[in-house]
Amino acid sequence: MAAVVDTLRAFFAPSTFVIDSENAGDVVARENLLDRAMGPGRRRKSSEKLRRGRVPAEGLALVARDRDGHVIATVRLWNVEAGIDREGHAVPALLLGPLAVDPTHEGKGIGGMLMRAAIEEAKSRGHGAILLVGDAAYYERFGFFAERTQHLVMPGPFERNRFLALELKEGWLEGAAGMLVASGRKLALPPLKRAA
Repeated sequence: MAAVVDTLRAFFAPSTFVIDSENAGDVVARENLLDRAMGPGRRRKSSEKLRRGRVPAEGLALVARDRDGHVIATVRLWNVEAGIDREGHAVPALLLGPLAVDPTHEGKGIGGMLMRAAIEEAKSRGHGAILLVGDAAYYERFGFFAERTQHLVMPGPFERNRFLALELKEGWLEGAAGMLVASGRKLALPPLKRAA
């Protein structure tokens, strides 16, 4: 991740934002940004069922910061199993989302740079494919297409034409079929204190 972030920092040094790794101090800002950008229904999406109670894939939670260090965009990728292959083995993949840019910073190319950084980092970490549910017209420019998910389904309602995938390794999703299942590390909750 350091190499990707350093490259983006150098490229955008004179710019109004930098791409960085998310840290624990970003949680409140990220959640507020997602509420503003995606509205109150964001937690009812099928993708959320795969993220709930999990932590993002290692090194794949990124933010864009303005010159003052404030979070102005976010993207996270999550470990999933993309059905099974022809031999019955689970197909490891990543689920991207949500990608959001603060409404006051839209149209500046921040979302695109965040997507490119996330894809490159996933590639450098050896992942085989990234899936998402989103606007095909936007995500096709990054190589995401619905054809690669034709035999896969989300847990809950989803629009088939918005269920897209990008293979980071050629043929990774070939023959993959079935439902996406969360496979990432579970969020560690503090132990409950019992009354004496």
